[in-house]
Amino acid sequence: MEQKPLSVPVKGLIISLVLIVLGLIIHFAGLSQIKGLQLLQYVILGSGLIWACITYAKQNNGNVTFGNTFAHGFKVTAAITGIIAVYTFLAIKFIMPEMIDYAIDEARKGMVEGNKMTAEQIEQALAMTRKFFLPFALAGVIVGFLVLGVIFSLIGAAVAKKNPNYSPIQNQ
Repeated sequence: MEQKPLSVPVKGLIISLVLIVLGLIIHFAGLSQIKGLQLLQYVILGSGLIWACITYAKQNNGNVTFGNTFAHGFKVTAAITGIIAVYTFLAIKFIMPEMIDYAIDEARKGMVEGNKMTAEQIEQALAMTRKFFLPFALAGVIVGFLVLGVIFSLIGAAVAKKNPNYSPIQNQ
């Protein structure tokens, strides 16, 4: 029986679910302060995208180009970004609303330690931070994932095995 190739949305969903589960474990285990665990999420994202590109090339028996392998990786990136953006919205609004308070407290500590702002300026800045936290968090997720997705898709397209005799122009 021939194995059905994994589609872009399925690959995006698999990688996203791994990232979401890891993020929830880190949060609920109280390990959010450990930077290495946050970096682990980027390692998973990168590994997942490289895996998606390599799998795509294998599913096509190496009859792929760098460009269409990169495009496949970027489509998976777009799927992951969309899923993670929706998850981020839901997490901040409903699952972990205390994240906003934690971020505000950390920002306050940084501003007080910096000793360059008056108490009134700090409160104004924190009020703005609270007001725009969700849009900035979503923008950060979207931009960050897309930029990292481009980088990891380029790496994935570079390392994916391609048939050296394959020419898409010849085979049309």
